[in-house]
Amino acid sequence: MTEAPTGVGLVGYGMSASSLHASLIAAEPRLRLQSVVTRDAERVHRDLPAISVVGSIAQLLDDPGIELVVVAAPNAVHAELAGVALRAGRHVVVEKPFTVTSAEADDLIELARHQDRCLSVFHQRRWDGDYLTVTRCVREGVLGRISTCIARYDRFNPEPGSRWTEEARPGSGVLYDLGSHLIDQALHLFGCPETVLADLRAQRPGAVVDDYFHLVLGYGPLRVVLHAGTLVHAPGPRFEVHGDAGSLVTHGTDTQIAALLAGRRPGDPGWGVIDENLRPTLTTDAGGLPITGRLTTVPGAYETFYRGMAAAIRGEGPVPVPAEDARDAVRVIECALRSGRDGRRVAFS
Repeated sequence: MTEAPTGVGLVGYGMSASSLHASLIAAEPRLRLQSVVTRDAERVHRDLPAISVVGSIAQLLDDPGIELVVVAAPNAVHAELAGVALRAGRHVVVEKPFTVTSAEADDLIELARHQDRCLSVFHQRRWDGDYLTVTRCVREGVLGRISTCIARYDRFNPEPGSRWTEEARPGSGVLYDLGSHLIDQALHLFGCPETVLADLRAQRPGAVVDDYFHLVLGYGPLRVVLHAGTLVHAPGPRFEVHGDAGSLVTHGTDTQIAALLAGRRPGDPGWGVIDENLRPTLTTDAGGLPITGRLTTVPGAYETFYRGMAAAIRGEGPVPVPAEDARDAVRVIECALRSGRDGRRVAFS
């Protein structure tokens, strides 16, 4: 007989929960979204009329059919809510960043181990098309020995917004927000760094948390530069990767979030495909003659995350993003905060 889908409860219903998690859970046949914890029941009923809405995680956990809890609430309560769900015997996915501190992350990892439950973190940008293309080129040796990797998020948003991510509270600011994506990609590709050097700033008038960062992760001779700015009219390359056999440069951003916001779903024609005009540029040489060409980008595949999570719950494989990886990304954030405060390079620890 076909095994019944795993029941899922979603805690929070902001942009990430409604447009990413709910849509990607719906695209995975082995999962079924059953209930949402939110104070905005009207919004859920408008988007998902068949889904029940409850007011607290305690009410959610009263339903024995909920086997997987997805925590998509503000960063400051990730650890608390994930801990409640794990102690109730549920598998858990936590929106990135995993936690505000690495100590909180360690506690959850130990709790999940003790409860024998799956615990993963939604670092879905491991499945961005441009990042998948970079990863393939690096790991297959197309660029040779890598000396420099630069990754950035450039935006123009001159007025601080009203979202909690721009309020003075634990886990707010662009380093925890966009930085966690860039750091996870760097660690997934190169491992943990030896050193972290950071410059963090609130550049916009009225900003109360960082809206700019520049990180340099040291790996012996390799330097990985991670950068984000909020006052950039003309975005630079998304990735620049330079090795002794070639350079790869990408522009633009992955299309999957925009597609989900527009109501498209994995499997639709053109899903995860980057515009032809934004195909990455590879520069290398043959016999001393320079060659520059455009690569076909590996299609993005955010659906891979919940496909892997469904399999892990059934004992068919590992979780898609190990909690230990996400904990290490938080450790880098902690090092960056210390480096920015002290104005010095710090050892990764």
